Amino acid sequence: MGVTGFRGRVVALTALIATSVVAVLVVVSHVLLARVTEADSKRLARTRAEAVAANVTVRGGRVVMTENGNEAFDTVSWVYADGHLIDGAVPDGILDHVQSLARAERARTATIDNHLLHSLPIPLRGHHVVVVASVDLTPYETSERRGLVMSLILGGLAIVLASAVAYLAVRRALRVVHDMAALADDWGDHEPGRRFDLGVPRDEFGELGRTLDRLLERVDTALADERRLTDEIAHELRTPMTVLRGEAQLAQLSGRDLAPDTVLREVGRLDTAVTTILGTARPGHDGGTRCDLRTAARQAIAGRSVDLAVPAGIGVAVPGELLVAVLSPLLDNGLRHAGSRLQVTARRHARSVVVEVVDDGPGFDPAQVDRVFEAGVSGGGGHGLGLAVVRRLAASAGVQVRAVAGGHGRVEVVLPAAPPSPQSG
Repeated sequence: MGVTGFRGRVVALTALIATSVVAVLVVVSHVLLARVTEADSKRLARTRAEAVAANVTVRGGRVVMTENGNEAFDTVSWVYADGHLIDGAVPDGILDHVQSLARAERARTATIDNHLLHSLPIPLRGHHVVVVASVDLTPYETSERRGLVMSLILGGLAIVLASAVAYLAVRRALRVVHDMAALADDWGDHEPGRRFDLGVPRDEFGELGRTLDRLLERVDTALADERRLTDEIAHELRTPMTVLRGEAQLAQLSGRDLAPDTVLREVGRLDTAVTTILGTARPGHDGGTRCDLRTAARQAIAGRSVDLAVPAGIGVAVPGELLVAVLSPLLDNGLRHAGSRLQVTARRHARSVVVEVVDDGPGFDPAQVDRVFEAGVSGGGGHGLGLAVVRRLAASAGVQVRAVAGGHGRVEVVLPAAPPSPQSG
């Protein structure tokens, strides 16, 4: 229905424009034709009057017509001398108007009913002579009506033709758009690597192809992100589950009970991984949420051998569980690469709080420092997936995470500072 409606609107607009143009052309052509016929009729009346005037002369003190006068003019032209008709027969319907023109001192033109009357004074000494010529306007009016009818017929045909052409053109164009959209949709589902590759756009279809290529690229990227997320989820859930299984099998073989600390630690890691996964699935977080940084850092450490050097009273504008989910993989990564010490510090700026996770290990390779948060990139001893989860979760919360190459392992987490609480004010 949408395509049909669009096609109908385009055809209707085309018909409206064509109708407007045809109407203007018909009016202009009719006006021009009327002026041309009026000029022709006046010229004919003047020519007749001049032809009759050439046969008027004076003999013996009287105004007479020469012998070579054209009798055919008697019904369409009349000669008045000193107020009296001396040649021609005037129809009764226009007699008064002809006599009025015969008394004029200058050439005059008048339209009476379907007749054009033209008076032409003749300069004869001692006499007032006027020739009045008539032209029947009926043929001219008939020609004008026929011209108007033909113009309307041709205009109507032009409107129909323009609408038909617009319909066919729009139908063909929309078919191309429909086919391109169908191909793009099919490629997005089955062959995300396919592209139109139409090159530099030369028309609207080229621009559409480029837009669809970009859309397919985004779809392909989204699918790749989903695959990476699946790998990250599998890794984050596999590690604590593997530890729990190993502890359970060892306890079963040795006949002893499971160590509660180990179970609680690995269950905590599982809970953190699930929280992280849920966090990455959310489109965003409430900007009004706040938590205490020191409290969240302690929850993230959860029995790990980590030095905490975070001052009390620092609030950040992110949920506490999200901050724990961000810091926990960073602590695991730091402990995996640290020589003997891992420390968490924090410093506050005007509108942000920078948390540093620093270990005394070999640190990050300067050539790889920009890629350490990509899935599959690892500094050794891991699969390179935990930090990818951190990056994804931090991005969902508007938190910046970056690695620093400086001789030791250093990761900075830039958090938005929370405004002072009402109690502290």
